[in-house]
Amino acid sequence: WDPERYYTDPNYYNDPNLVRPYRVGMACGFCHVGPSPIHPPANPAHPQWADLNSTVGSQYLWMDRVFVYAADAKNFLYQMVHSYPPGTMDTSLVSTDYINNPRTMNAVYLLGPRLAEAKLWGKETLKGGQLLNKQLPGFFDPPDTSWSPRVLKDGSDSVGVMGALNRVYINIGLYSEEWTRHFNPFFGGKPITPIQIATAEQNSAYWRATEAGTPFMAKFLVAAGQPDSLANAPGGAKYLGADAATLDRGKRVFAETCARCHSSKLPDEARAKLAPGGCSGPDYLKCFGGYWAYTKTDEFKAKMRDIVAAPDFLKDNFLSTDARIPVTLLRTNACSPLGTNAIRGNIWDNFSSETYKTLPSVGKITVQDPFTAERWQYQMPGGGLGFTRVPSLISIWSTAPFLVNNRLGPFSDDVSVDGRMKGFDASIEQLLWPEKREREPGFEGYIVRTTERSYVEIPKRSIPVELQKLMAPLPAQPFRKVLDRDGNFKLGPIPKGFPINLAASYQPGVDIPAFTKRLQHDLAFTQLVGQVVLNWPSLDLNSDDASILAWGAKLRLPFRTLLKCPDFVVNRGHYFGTDEFNNTDNLSDDEKAFGKETPLSDDDKRALIAFIKTF
Repeated sequence: WDPERYYTDPNYYNDPNLVRPYRVGMACGFCHVGPSPIHPPANPAHPQWADLNSTVGSQYLWMDRVFVYAADAKNFLYQMVHSYPPGTMDTSLVSTDYINNPRTMNAVYLLGPRLAEAKLWGKETLKGGQLLNKQLPGFFDPPDTSWSPRVLKDGSDSVGVMGALNRVYINIGLYSEEWTRHFNPFFGGKPITPIQIATAEQNSAYWRATEAGTPFMAKFLVAAGQPDSLANAPGGAKYLGADAATLDRGKRVFAETCARCHSSKLPDEARAKLAPGGCSGPDYLKCFGGYWAYTKTDEFKAKMRDIVAAPDFLKDNFLSTDARIPVTLLRTNACSPLGTNAIRGNIWDNFSSETYKTLPSVGKITVQDPFTAERWQYQMPGGGLGFTRVPSLISIWSTAPFLVNNRLGPFSDDVSVDGRMKGFDASIEQLLWPEKREREPGFEGYIVRTTERSYVEIPKRSIPVELQKLMAPLPAQPFRKVLDRDGNFKLGPIPKGFPINLAASYQPGVDIPAFTKRLQHDLAFTQLVGQVVLNWPSLDLNSDDASILAWGAKLRLPFRTLLKCPDFVVNRGHYFGTDEFNNTDNLSDDEKAFGKETPLSDDDKRALIAFIKTF
């Protein structure tokens, strides 16, 4: 072991046979501790303990600096991880779901009231290995009903709060000896099978110790996860100067437009629309549609106005319903709700409920071709996919940029109150005025693309067996150049401006369990190979990036069929209260089904922003 060569010699630190004299450990705080919004450090590089917050989320963590610390922009792996905005992490990077899917670090606020809200929204039926998850007292009704808050962005953690916590420890390395037997880390390429709680309980003392400790973790989170109010931040008062009339107007707008998703205090009549158990089960869309229709009525809006106007509206209000919102209504990027780790038979099968696994398909969504901007419709799968759980708006003044992928608004590494408010102001304007969002010509937003020409390079000794098998049957002439004279894998050049997810969200056939769908995949792959062979003579690898991109565009139709997530525009959607919500000309019938609504005036939006700052 040579620690200096480990950081300076790629041939040394890339050696798969290198035995390191340590085991890497990872703590929850790696992703969840961040600078305190209400006690920001004077020097962010050297904070004091009092300057840190345990539950706000690591909003300033750059994962590319962790995973590819050399920051070689000519390495496509770096380009992929560099596509993670600061403050995001793809929790399915190791236990791959074949989707490039960076999402924000969850902030943990008001867990106590959120657990109480689970008694309305969180009825989940458990079956088989799901029943082995530990449960908090009072949140499990024998023999098979758990009352569960939803933790992950797609609402898949649905077996109780203890199961949600315990699953995280496996995902950050606990009992990795067993966990990594069920998939091929990072590269994938072999069938994924569920890790069994029964096996962990029988064979891992670490798992049993973790199970014994998580009730204390839950108690800690209940105590620590208190709101970070702008009023309590140094200098925050100067941002809260709105007069009473403006705040009253903002409360009215929030009640009529936002509260149906972002308030845990609702009229009794609205709660009745969600029976039983938050619309859980295969009839979810029909039940949720009834609730959504009711929230458009004058009756709901009048009752909600009274609730929001009450002096104690924000007290113990989680500012979320914890509902699963169909992507056909949100119209945000679909890659997060397409993540498959928790569907039936996948790695987290034991940690998602039978209720989650029987959710219906939300229907068709409209996406755009990354080369031509052509709109086309993609059928969303069912079985749990297609939904996003509502995030809390607590302390939203401190959490910009917005959306589950941190793609809406600018990022700043200024952790001061002034810096956070500058980011909030810019991000909330893009949220409520979509025309201010960053856009590429012809697109609804922007696409994550490579920043310069790059290559996929894998030394011969590290080429996964699955990749070797994948290359074996391919025609020699077009594909022989991916191996150099020493047998090292080098794919490229990948031109500047290449849509990163075109490669990073490729789904191999081994990930498709249904035989008929695998046949469709194999047909598309055959068509892709045919297009490569047909167009190979016209490819000049020494030409400029624009020419290589134009050549790649010829392959787009068969290639998009092979993608796990064909949605490339990352900052679209959540158009509530805007004219864009009613712009349905190019949408699918499923997206149009939620109807149109009266947009807010500019003065209404300004008043709403003034009220949101008080959260």
